Amino acid sequence: MSAKQGPALVIVESPTKAKTISKFLPSGYVVEASVGHIRDLPTSAKEIPAAYKKEAWSRLGIDIDNDFQPLYVVPQAKKKQVQKLKALVKDASEIYLATDEDREGESISWHLVQVLNPKVPIKRLVFHEITKTAIEKALAEPRELDEGLVQAQETRRLLDRLYGYELSPILWRKIGPGLSAGRVQSVAVKLIVERERERQRFVRATYWDLSGAFAAKNGNFEATLATLDGKRVASGKDFDQHTGKLKAGSDAQWVDEARAQKLASDLKSADWAISKVERKPYTDRPSPPFTTSTLQQEANRKLRLTARAAMQAAQRLYENGYITYMRTDSTSLAKEAVETARAQIEKLYGADYVPDQPREYRTKVKNAQEAHEAIRPAGEFVTPDSIKGKVGVDELRVYELIWKRTMACQMADARGHRLSLEVTGAGAVFQASGKTIEFPGYMRAYVEGADDPDAELADKETVLPSVTEGESVECTGLEAKDHTTQPPARFTEASIVKELESNGVGRPSTYAMIIDTILRREYVVKQRNALVPTFMAFAVVGLLERHFGHLVDVTFTARMEDDLDMISLGQKESLPYLQHFYFGAGGDVSKASDGGLKALLEQEIDPRESCTLPLGLDAEGRAIAVRIGRYGPYLERGDERATIPEGIAPDELTIEKAVELIERGSGPTELGDDPDTGRPAFLKAGRFGPYVQLGDNDDEPKMKSLLPGMVPEEVTLESAMRLLRLPREVGVDPATSEPVLADFGRYGPYLKRGTDTRSLEAPEQVFEIDLEQALVVLATEKKGGFRRGPKALRDVGTDPAGNVVKLLDGRYGPYVTDGTTNASIPKGTNPDDVTLELSLELIAARVAAGPSKKKKAKKKVAKKKAATKKAAKKTAKKATKKASKKTVKKAADDGDGA
Repeated sequence: MSAKQGPALVIVESPTKAKTISKFLPSGYVVEASVGHIRDLPTSAKEIPAAYKKEAWSRLGIDIDNDFQPLYVVPQAKKKQVQKLKALVKDASEIYLATDEDREGESISWHLVQVLNPKVPIKRLVFHEITKTAIEKALAEPRELDEGLVQAQETRRLLDRLYGYELSPILWRKIGPGLSAGRVQSVAVKLIVERERERQRFVRATYWDLSGAFAAKNGNFEATLATLDGKRVASGKDFDQHTGKLKAGSDAQWVDEARAQKLASDLKSADWAISKVERKPYTDRPSPPFTTSTLQQEANRKLRLTARAAMQAAQRLYENGYITYMRTDSTSLAKEAVETARAQIEKLYGADYVPDQPREYRTKVKNAQEAHEAIRPAGEFVTPDSIKGKVGVDELRVYELIWKRTMACQMADARGHRLSLEVTGAGAVFQASGKTIEFPGYMRAYVEGADDPDAELADKETVLPSVTEGESVECTGLEAKDHTTQPPARFTEASIVKELESNGVGRPSTYAMIIDTILRREYVVKQRNALVPTFMAFAVVGLLERHFGHLVDVTFTARMEDDLDMISLGQKESLPYLQHFYFGAGGDVSKASDGGLKALLEQEIDPRESCTLPLGLDAEGRAIAVRIGRYGPYLERGDERATIPEGIAPDELTIEKAVELIERGSGPTELGDDPDTGRPAFLKAGRFGPYVQLGDNDDEPKMKSLLPGMVPEEVTLESAMRLLRLPREVGVDPATSEPVLADFGRYGPYLKRGTDTRSLEAPEQVFEIDLEQALVVLATEKKGGFRRGPKALRDVGTDPAGNVVKLLDGRYGPYVTDGTTNASIPKGTNPDDVTLELSLELIAARVAAGPSKKKKAKKKVAKKKAATKKAAKKTAKKATKKASKKTVKKAADDGDGA
């Protein structure tokens, strides 16, 4: 410690991490959290200091013409915490900066020094796991702040702001509000759109083969037709995906249905014999331990967790001391970790499962500042069973995944034999293959993509009977089978993470946020686990490709990551790099040269072109296009328009489908007149699907969506009127004298009695249920519904003062509370994603904002009608302008990769 009297102050990012670390520090140390970054570029006009508000660059937060000087501010939500840290610094004898050991953690420490400006010694603590041994070692071996890492992170932040704040408003003006562009985000969307374009171009092909059942003296087996008269039978890989025909130069023969059926009949009577038997030993090696990317991929495949949920669970495990640091590109393990793993393997599985020599995994880590060890259990590798009840459900599942993978990576190889055989008869050759596992090795602990290793081991074995070459076998059945080639699979969260990493785009630690952003922006939607791009994504990617092509080029973006790595290593300077990016090859501040962002921003961009996606020509040669409108995408053919129903993926919108929608949606279908009122009834197509309407548009029409299962072509006047007469009065409740109504609404069929409602199981019940049945349904306990107080969702964690922070669902939505202060979670935030860190930030911001000010009642003053109308118009215009600015700001800045 220094000569000054007082405690040593240790600063970390999160309260949870602070609580865990404090358990391993000796007396004389105080641990406090910064609660993430304490300052950043301004994100709104009110955050810009008065001295800079008139500067042209203040909204951007970067003085482009003055060496890209950033304008950093302490957000309102962080001011109270900064004041607390400053007070602690005054009494501290020395400062230990113990933020995470990656580039962003280094940047947080640098900002702390800049803001707190301590006058005592400053030391940087770096550790890979929060254990007593690791903390003691870090205290014994502190280092200085790494200026290279700081420069790299600051350059990244400025690049992201330049990209997001300059490009996003263009998307907003040319396509629609609420959109955003980002250095990594836009490349991810482009990859997903390109995959959908491949699916659009794909032409399916159908081919046939035979499946045969054979009986040998030692058992039965199944085999598949491989060759006919010495010529290979075509399979999926032999077909051109753009024509649906055999690839040029293919030596395979295409078997169609007629030939397959004839072969199945003709070959039954053939004489069959084993013509080839091949037995080969095989060895399977375990996968390396987890990196950030592979953990996200496997958590998505095996646990169905999003990248965000997986990283949040890993973060909590790390901060509570259960795993090592979860942001890493390395697959290496410390010597102590390997020894611990080998000891546990021998104890749990036996000496046979421990290889003679420890396994070493090496990967080329591009950026030297990242953690140099893989993700693994911390300390003594406690078993998953031992932490049940101490962590959340997702944390336990992720820990079990990490524990098993770490165990497996140090276990012996799996060994076995592969057997292949051929059966020949009448010029046809059938093939069968099998696999036996003789020693499961690492598979006892972990099988990729499987939750239950024992069950998976059984599934991985395909046992064939023992046969010899020349042995006669009997064909007991032949079946002709058809196959259809499939388009390239859409990306999932796991596969897009793998694709981004393999291309060197972005950093694994940012992928979770990138995926979260493109889902929130509705550039993609999820169908089961697949990421499906929207037509809006096609429009955005099209504009960026035409006018900012190199900025969404995969290789260009990957090169930027390499450049940032070089800056972190001191091999490249930040300022010249930023000048080159913004001003072009010359990097001249006074003049934008070709290739720089500034020159690209000055292009003329046709908004109609940006919002038009050509689809093709119909049978009469008329062009059909998808247009992006104010209320969503629609089809256009000359003067004809048709709404594209929700749920249609871009690759499903063929020319034939488009023509059908246009002809159905070019005008309403008049079904006839209502016998009771004489008003006309129509069948229409809307954004949310087909519906029926009673009355003209200028006649206060009544509308009802078709029930699930109803086909528009089969809708008659009678069925339409049955829908339009809903709600149906089932009868009157004798106990309350209130009418009981049956209706179909947004959430399905339901009953209503006064303010009391109950859901029905099937749509048709709204027409069929009688009063007696309805009263039984209304008498059942209501699911959900009204509650007198807020509903407790879960405990988020414990704050530094020892208060339990809870997540509750109240009248106006979910909120967090520490028992004293309530804070609503931001709109659009999934309650499952609320962490302790976010909760403490929200509560701190609510406290800083002070008590709500009650509005004073104003006396109404009579005004002239014309003046009132003018004032209202002026207010509306001002509000619209303000909302527009807010939308651009929000769309433009979404952090890294936005």
